[in-house]
Amino acid sequence: MQIAIVLYPGMTALDAIGPYEVLRMLPDAEVRFVWHEIGPIVVDSGVLVLGVTHTLDETPSPDIVLVPGGAAMASVASDQRLHEWLRKIDRTTTWTTSVCSGSTVLAAAGLLDGRPATTHWSAQSALGALGAKPQRDQRIVHDGKYVTAAGVSAGIDLGLWLAGEVAGRERAEMIQLGIEYDPQPPFDAGHPSKVSAALKRKTLVDMRHLADTGLLARETITVPKVLWQQTIRRVRARAGTK
Repeated sequence: MQIAIVLYPGMTALDAIGPYEVLRMLPDAEVRFVWHEIGPIVVDSGVLVLGVTHTLDETPSPDIVLVPGGAAMASVASDQRLHEWLRKIDRTTTWTTSVCSGSTVLAAAGLLDGRPATTHWSAQSALGALGAKPQRDQRIVHDGKYVTAAGVSAGIDLGLWLAGEVAGRERAEMIQLGIEYDPQPPFDAGHPSKVSAALKRKTLVDMRHLADTGLLARETITVPKVLWQQTIRRVRARAGTK
């Protein structure tokens, strides 16, 4: 079973890595991190670097595709090459999924027209403007093979839900136990309905500041792409993938 997780500059790392840590434990799972070219991707913090293992063209028919969200949504949601790839693979995927504002990419590609879907609480209006039907109070929304998760940490929940659908409840529970996913947060402020309007406004301001800081940092970081690409090719050769 091939699982394609889209990476791109400015994405939020946990959107991809949370579900990755779940889905990689499925039987016979082959996970690919995909983008236009293999090599390094600097995430929205401007500090952490992830590696693309395969190009979109090298991955024409994954069983599961997952699109994460992040600060760079404006540019990614208008990436026509990505849209074309998503529409093409969607013809044969078993599951087409997203985390956080990644659903706006699916919507921009025309895959969520008229469908119920969710996203980060700050992007619900944008999701609706792109043709989906926002489900503001739902953490996971599934409509046929289309599954969308709310913000960031909801990607772990999405991964476990998919694991249950793909491999059964027992396997999903084994994975949950293996990663000891037993949330007991010290605060109860994980949804806008649970906080004051003032805290919500401050959070939005802080999110925008962090996004801007990450974008500026990425412009100053230089990464030896050739070395990254050579390393990834060696890893792929050892794993027996092409």
